[in-house]
Amino acid sequence: MKSKINKVQLVKDTIDKEDIHDLIGWLKTNPKLTKGEYTTKFEDLWSKYTGVKYSVYVNSGSSANLAMAYALKISGRLKNLKVLAPAVSWVTTISPFLQLGYNVKLYDSDRDTLGPDIDNLKELIKDFKPSILILVHVLGFPAKMKEIINLCEENNIILLEDSCESVGSTYNKIKTGAFGLMSSFSFYFAHHISTIEGGMICTNDHDLYNLLKSIRAHGWDRDLDLEYKEKLRSKYSIDEFKSLYTFYYPGFNLRSTDLQAFIGIRQMDKLENIVQIRNRNFLLYDELIKNSYWKINPNPESFVSAFAYPIITPKLEQLLDTLKNKNIETRPLICGSISNQPFWLDKKGKTSDFYMAEEVDKYGCYLPINHQMTEDEVVYVCDTVNKIL
Repeated sequence: MKSKINKVQLVKDTIDKEDIHDLIGWLKTNPKLTKGEYTTKFEDLWSKYTGVKYSVYVNSGSSANLAMAYALKISGRLKNLKVLAPAVSWVTTISPFLQLGYNVKLYDSDRDTLGPDIDNLKELIKDFKPSILILVHVLGFPAKMKEIINLCEENNIILLEDSCESVGSTYNKIKTGAFGLMSSFSFYFAHHISTIEGGMICTNDHDLYNLLKSIRAHGWDRDLDLEYKEKLRSKYSIDEFKSLYTFYYPGFNLRSTDLQAFIGIRQMDKLENIVQIRNRNFLLYDELIKNSYWKINPNPESFVSAFAYPIITPKLEQLLDTLKNKNIETRPLICGSISNQPFWLDKKGKTSDFYMAEEVDKYGCYLPINHQMTEDEVVYVCDTVNKIL
């Protein structure tokens, strides 16, 4: 017999009572709470999980995107300051590039995955000739990485991944976040795992790894590998005492804390189970949802650790009323099209229409898929949605 369902939430207790109990016990030992050994341990665990060489823990996924954009700008690697960015994305996927003076053009979404539309990319690359392409694996659906990587290699474009919604997703058995020169992740409370607030930058590039560690903390050298410290101190004739307050780059303070890293380390023990349940819930949604207007069609090479389940339908208004009446939480499909957001309109004006992004903007929402949802809850949501579709 199915249990009575009162409310289906987008997120429940990612940080649970056991996590809090252990955190309290650790706090009673009067540990160092600022960035320290637990941060380093969390970074190492994350690198191993993602399949990259280096990870840098910061205070949010948004800060991770900011640090990636800034590190590239001061690294001397760019042929120009032109960036291609997704129309279907998040504000802080785009805003760091605008804030740092990049010339940003938006591209449309792919109908199958909500990632980059390959034909639109080809046109824009030919005309715009960008240095950087940043993509989002929207709601955990891996983008068409084979085609994207080929385009970037053929046109000398640096690839960045915003993987904040796709923890544990894979393309051809490689985890999202392990393809680009750098990638970002988010540990906000509503995401796959949580450190309350927090984010991670991943890279296989040793020089960028050290640059990121410096700009994360003011631009000084305290966290740098020894060879990088010695090189900078020698270049500017800095002794050990002066090095304490010497700043080689105009950096930020994007550090997180060992308190949050402690939570993150505990979350890592649960991550694979979380990923598997999110995939199970996605597959059940995919089997049951009947949406003749549009339906996600992930790459056959993909494993989907879904952040949420997308619905695009002209019956959106009726669907939202029904979901509300049935106590099923929902949100816009991330934020629709960036081209319609006030911050973009004020900065760039009305951008040319994007067919798929406009569909997402007008007709899109997403449904809960968190790892604490039961199969009965997924069936309940699908039955509710199918009555409208």
